[in-house]
Amino acid sequence: MRAVVQRVSRAEVSVDGAVVGRLDEPGLVVLLGVTHEDTPEDAQQLAAKIVRLRIMRGEQSVDETGGGVLAISQFTLFADTRKGRRPSWGAAAPGPVAEPLYDAFCEAVESAGVTVARGVFGADMAVDLVNDGPVTLVMDSRAGS
Repeated sequence: MRAVVQRVSRAEVSVDGAVVGRLDEPGLVVLLGVTHEDTPEDAQQLAAKIVRLRIMRGEQSVDETGGGVLAISQFTLFADTRKGRRPSWGAAAPGPVAEPLYDAFCEAVESAGVTVARGVFGADMAVDLVNDGPVTLVMDSRAGS
């Protein structure tokens, strides 16, 4: 799994002009990509790591501040751009594999006591956010991050 984690002061995600997920308070936006080798354990471990990261103001974690997480599925995080001008998506897991792992990630964040707002898996989404800091991290469940 790969996650781009952004500390935000607010964020929302829309599908067809309708807001489907929103953070009105400081929290984290997590763009989450799933690859073929990922497991439910990867989802749980990555969620636990993100929830406990001390990247909120005052060197606190999102579970300490009462902030939320806006989780958005994003297969493009596994794009292969080494050849040509058209990315290859072969490393991204297909929807039937990726969606349950995205759900497992969201459920693991919620089980840690953090509110989760979600995008719509597989939808064309518009994300609006105010990056706070800016703080942006790239995390990979397979790279010991």
